[in-house]
Amino acid sequence: MAEKIRHQLFLPKPVSDRLETLAAKPGASKSAILTDAVTAWLNRRGASELEDRFGIRLDRLTAAIGRLERDGHIQLETIALFVRYELAIHAPLAENDHAGRAIAAKRFEAFIAQVGRQIAAGRRTIGSTEPSQ
Repeated sequence: MAEKIRHQLFLPKPVSDRLETLAAKPGASKSAILTDAVTAWLNRRGASELEDRFGIRLDRLTAAIGRLERDGHIQLETIALFVRYELAIHAPLAENDHAGRAIAAKRFEAFIAQVGRQIAAGRRTIGSTEPSQ
C-alpha cells in the first residue's frame, strides 16, 4: 500500500456540497474522489508543460511545411503553364517527319539527362547564385 499523507484543505461551500453528494454514493470516498481529481489536474498540467515546451517548435515546423507545400504548388503550376504555352505555340510534327521526331527524342533525352545531373549533384537552377550547366 502506498504511503498516504494527510492534508487539510478548505473548499468553497458549493464545491464541498458537491463532494459530499458524490462521496455519499456506494463505493465512493472523499479521499478517492479528491485523489482522482488532483491526479487529473496534475496530468493536464503536465500536458500543458509539454505544449509549452514543444509548442513553439511544432508551430515553426508546421509553418515550414506549409511553405514547402506552397512552393511545390507554385512549381507545379509554373511547369503546367509552361507546358501549356509550349504546346500552344508549336505546331505538332507531321506523322512522316521522322527527322523532326528523332531530333525531338534526342532533345528530350538530353533534357532528362540534365535533370538527372542537377538532382544527383544537388544543384538548383532557380534560386541558385551560380549558373547551371
